[in-house]
Amino acid sequence: MLGSRILSRAFLGSTASSRSPMRRSYCTVTEKKPELTQAMKKRLARIQATRNIGISAHIDSGKTTLSERILYYTGKIKEIHEVKGTDGVGATMDSMTLEREKGITIQSAATYVSWKGHPINIIDTPGHVDFTIEVERALRVLDGAIMVLCGVGAVQSQTLTVDRQMRRYGVPRLVFINKLDRLGADPWKGINQMRTKLRLNCAAVQVPLGLQNNHSGVIDLVSRKAVTFAGDNGEKVEYHDIPEKSMEMVEEKRQELLNMIADVDDEIMKLMFEGQEPTPEQLRAAIRRATIGLKFSPVFMGSAIRNKGVQLLLDGVLDYLPNPTEIKNVCYNEADKDKENPIDVAPDPSKPLIAYAFKLDEKQYGQLTYMRVYQGTLKKGELITMAGQDKKLKVPRLVRLHASEMEDIDSADAGDICAMFGVDCATGTTFTDGTLKVQMDQMHVPAPVISLAVSTKAKDQDKNFMKALRRFQREDPTFSVVQDAETGETLICGMGELHLEIYIERMKREYNVQLNVGKPRVAYRETLLKKVKFDYTHKKQSGGQGQYAKVIGYLEPLEEDEGTKCQFQNSVIGGTIPPNFIPAVEKGFFDMVEKGPLCNFPMERVRFVVEDGGFHPVDSSELAFRTATQYAVRQAFESAGAGSILEPWMVAEVTTPMEYQNAVTGSLSKRRGIVTDTTMDGDFVTVTADVPANGMFGFSTELRSATQGKAEFSMEYKKHELVTGDDREKIVAKYKGGKRE
Repeated sequence: MLGSRILSRAFLGSTASSRSPMRRSYCTVTEKKPELTQAMKKRLARIQATRNIGISAHIDSGKTTLSERILYYTGKIKEIHEVKGTDGVGATMDSMTLEREKGITIQSAATYVSWKGHPINIIDTPGHVDFTIEVERALRVLDGAIMVLCGVGAVQSQTLTVDRQMRRYGVPRLVFINKLDRLGADPWKGINQMRTKLRLNCAAVQVPLGLQNNHSGVIDLVSRKAVTFAGDNGEKVEYHDIPEKSMEMVEEKRQELLNMIADVDDEIMKLMFEGQEPTPEQLRAAIRRATIGLKFSPVFMGSAIRNKGVQLLLDGVLDYLPNPTEIKNVCYNEADKDKENPIDVAPDPSKPLIAYAFKLDEKQYGQLTYMRVYQGTLKKGELITMAGQDKKLKVPRLVRLHASEMEDIDSADAGDICAMFGVDCATGTTFTDGTLKVQMDQMHVPAPVISLAVSTKAKDQDKNFMKALRRFQREDPTFSVVQDAETGETLICGMGELHLEIYIERMKREYNVQLNVGKPRVAYRETLLKKVKFDYTHKKQSGGQGQYAKVIGYLEPLEEDEGTKCQFQNSVIGGTIPPNFIPAVEKGFFDMVEKGPLCNFPMERVRFVVEDGGFHPVDSSELAFRTATQYAVRQAFESAGAGSILEPWMVAEVTTPMEYQNAVTGSLSKRRGIVTDTTMDGDFVTVTADVPANGMFGFSTELRSATQGKAEFSMEYKKHELVTGDDREKIVAKYKGGKRE
């Protein structure tokens, strides 16, 4: 029984410190509770049976195909449909027309299923790096995840990003190595790469029964049973004795599993030390403890497209991933701006409401807000309060989601994922019942790395254009719109070319807006190369009260371990600048941080230290000190070439037939790419390179032409790097000439 494998409170309490910076950890309940009613006992039992999971992977790893099989085997859908809509229908979780046309997931989609009496909320996320915010917002609210790997490609570029996101939010994971029916499939390569590239403590809990065309099922290392999948769609799970030819590998991999679990679990270590063989129940319990404790990740195997291994993966979700009562979430008082005093959130439906809005979607009848209920109960028709505001809002409609379909419900308890209609809010809003003045941690939102200048082809489309921009900015925190102060152009900013192409296409289809699109631009930044002193006096007299302010100090570059955000430091001693003017000095510096002195690009990695100054009893003002600081920063950046430009660099991964390897590496080198890794896999080679974002525009078109469309390409942001001296001068010259890159 699953219940026998639930972690003890003593263990849960002892591992709280091992969780992520998001402060999610295990629950320890010490207070004495009043006697519960039978109805409340049922509600709590349902919460303990619930699983909230996400499915994440590198693009084309078979993630959406896996989701489709999960829906089928849990009885949520009656027929299986494939990605790209080749059968005229398309995968259930890819409900957008664009998703079915392109064969990729663009938006995360939520659904609700039941497996062996356990409710499971599932969020299927995109695999393309351009839509990484969908993974961020999903992992922010989920208790567990399935990380899908391709049995051929193994650990790929977006796998690294997904791994970082799971670690950021402290999400326990299972791994599913998919596509073991494909030519060149090798699950052990995937496990080795997870250990070396991801530093993930993982081991197989299954061994495949054959690979490639011979893949027929798996062998469960915990129960020591061979499992095959019969029926038209693999719906009949059949258990057999392990074939004699597989016995040696089974024992080898089982011993490897035991050794790795013993390293992180005292109970298994004790049994092995005493020479005892753990029972299947003891081993499952240990794997569960280690998985929820973020010390281990069990690896499952199969082929979703061939209907192999999915039911056992669902069993693994129940066996090894936590329920909402086993995860500790926290909130903060609204007055606690520095978040120094976290408050535990109890997954109890009888307590005051705390819920979090993690995704927005504009529908025909208003805004649909995706919600995770952490504490209390969210009820249709009741009043809720938005954090930071005293205004009460009514919940007119509450729904449970199944991709694009909705099921009306009256309430959602702690631990549930649901959506509400008709409540106007932003992504990341915390809601309460009004009795609590708290808010929860925000999700991580990566900064845009590319922008496009756009304008409507006809003036009568401007209204719809602005309406679309407002909607998309509300829905997607990584999509932003700015007005170029020099040219007056409207710039849309996002995570990559595909990201912006999708929004341009959506404006055309959903709002009938045709756009003129300019050349892509990258998100440059300005920084400082060396420590520079400043001594600037701002003096202005034009009749009446004048302006006077003097600031003395220095600017210096931040070290790498100090982060990228600019810092302000007040080191004035003796009142040479009155304390009431220091905030004006700070504002003047951060004005320049928003628009740098060289090219109006935002500044990064700079510390501003004001040490001394001067003031006039009549002519000094906040405006004077703010202006003096702006000119001081400009003076420092322009002195002896102290200021420079940062450009975004990406990690590009190209998988191509070997005969095109030279063409691919040549194309990357031409674009200033630096090849960092080359991996051979049968007749294919995967080339990984660091490349400047500005050099990669149009690469996908060139790649298709050079490889006859046989190569695959993905790219993700790495970091901003200094441009060379010549490039710096070109960029500055373009800006001063009235042209923006």
